[in-house]
Amino acid sequence: MKILVCLKQVPHKDARLELAGDGSWIQDANIKFEINDYDNYALEEALRIKDKDPATEVLVLSIGPDRVQQSLRTALGMGADRAIQVWDDGLAHADSLAIAKTIAAVAKAEGRDLVLMGLMADDTNFGVTGPMVAELIGFPHATGIVSAKFEGGQVEVERELEGGALEVVKLTLPALLTTQTGMNEVRYASLKGIMQAKKKPLDKKSLGDVGLSAAAIAPKVKIEKIYSPPKGKGAEILTGSKDEVAQKFVGKVKELGLL
Repeated sequence: MKILVCLKQVPHKDARLELAGDGSWIQDANIKFEINDYDNYALEEALRIKDKDPATEVLVLSIGPDRVQQSLRTALGMGADRAIQVWDDGLAHADSLAIAKTIAAVAKAEGRDLVLMGLMADDTNFGVTGPMVAELIGFPHATGIVSAKFEGGQVEVERELEGGALEVVKLTLPALLTTQTGMNEVRYASLKGIMQAKKKPLDKKSLGDVGLSAAAIAPKVKIEKIYSPPKGKGAEILTGSKDEVAQKFVGKVKELGLL
């Protein structure tokens, strides 16, 4: 089996975030980055498949500047076979669709049987890239999976739904799956793995290398401004019975001109 695992590099959980001067995003010049938490579980799932079948090839992909190579090397140290970094000036302000098009281009070129990625990114929480990639490459997909069983060219997964319910879905490979946090126990890179990772291939590609252009991935969505909400007088607690609280709430909404 050939597996593609998509890794996004996001600000470290303990990083102190400050807004960029133009207010379009955070200041990322002097902060630490790490692999998106959801993506760690996708990588672990791929490595478990490889543990059962050593003939499996695990390719990790990250879209971003040269700092993402650190995360890719970490993934190689954990047991992935190859890594690809895609970066181009045209990706500097990429939206979810642009990222999905780039991933799809790599998946098609590499001929993957399975694409794994996290349910969402810790920094944006959109959760739409996976389904977009699946649509672009024509793969059936399931999102938010908490378990997966592979057998006979099919995969049976459990999806986490609202309220703690689970849904069982069976897909025919090739397929795309997005993973929920906690679906497995993520391993650490061993010292031996880290040393071996230095010899494993890590290819840096441009948009042109994967058959795309800046025009082809021109963003449809643009972040105009990020800002901290103004400090007000704080929260107001509505008291009384359920009916009284409901009436007070409706009154407040009307008072603010929202209804």
